[in-house]
Amino acid sequence: MAAHAPIGRDEVLESLTESLRPLPYAHALWEGGAIGYGRLDEWSDLDLYLLVDDDRVGDAFAAIERALEAASPIAIKYDIGQTPHEGVHQAFYRLRDTSEFLLLDFAVVTMGAPDKFLEPMMHGEPHFLFRKLAEIEVPPLDTAALGERVRKRVARLRLRMDVFHVFVQKEVNRRHMIEAVDAYRIVVLGSLIELLRIKHNPVHHEFQTRYLYSELPSDVVGRLEGLFLVADMDDLVRKYASARSWFDELHAELSAPG
Repeated sequence: MAAHAPIGRDEVLESLTESLRPLPYAHALWEGGAIGYGRLDEWSDLDLYLLVDDDRVGDAFAAIERALEAASPIAIKYDIGQTPHEGVHQAFYRLRDTSEFLLLDFAVVTMGAPDKFLEPMMHGEPHFLFRKLAEIEVPPLDTAALGERVRKRVARLRLRMDVFHVFVQKEVNRRHMIEAVDAYRIVVLGSLIELLRIKHNPVHHEFQTRYLYSELPSDVVGRLEGLFLVADMDDLVRKYASARSWFDELHAELSAPG
């Protein structure tokens, strides 16, 4: 079987831009994700947004797929459909002739969508491939609302830890290593990471481990790596205690008045 010539990011973007720009209902196409933070590398995927008229979502995805097929056959499509964000529909694509890492995460955003994922502090600087409208409203980050959400989340994380951390010890007592590690990762490390993100970059406090290596200090990341690497049950017990202690210190710091 003949090998197919590989195509890269630029060829995919060129095909999409040329095909989508002439459409009267398509008003802007931009790339977000790694490029918006200056973190693009050879393993980066493509996070793309197409702004369209409210009633043309289906037409937009059909046009997107024609443009992709012009560059390379679509090997996999994973359709999310309507996301929890009003007016935003999403699908993932992998093309036959691209690197397996060049996954396309495509959001079709309607003109009426309240959030168009353009706020730079939250989503990075948008890299526009075309922009027909002179102005696309970019709502400013509501720092007061963010502060209130974070304050409530810090209190909620305290409750989450206090209620559910015991699931780790319960499975340790049963000598159920898989369940103990899973509870430790989700409850204890998950809560700890969110507090660390609140301390160092509260805008992304809900991003879990995404961008962790870029947004937390290297010594903090190194300490976290040590907590993630569990050798055996005795090691888990030690690291469980260490992670909880770190969580307690952070929570006290973040909860302190002023």
